[in-house]
Amino acid sequence: MKIISIVGARPQFVKLSPIIRALQSYKDIHHFVIHTGQHYDYLMNRVFFDELGLPEPQYNLEVGSGIHGAQTGIMLSRIEQASLPLQNYIFQLHTLKRV
Repeated sequence: MKIISIVGARPQFVKLSPIIRALQSYKDIHHFVIHTGQHYDYLMNRVFFDELGLPEPQYNLEVGSGIHGAQTGIMLSRIEQASLPLQNYIFQLHTLKRV
């Protein structure tokens, strides 16, 4: 099985950590991470990868800052570009619940 996790913000990094640990116990699962790049400074990004032991993302979409709609559009376009060569993968999108 092939699984891709798409993350980009602090709460998503925290949610991803136990999923990665669980998936690592299965030899027949190939898992990797696409980072949207919404959070890019050390305290909002890298510190979570370092402290939670998350693997380096295979793709960083480098979306950066911006208004919500613009960020979403850029993310969708770049996720599509990154995923075109990936066949037979299950995509797992980590989202925030907005109120």
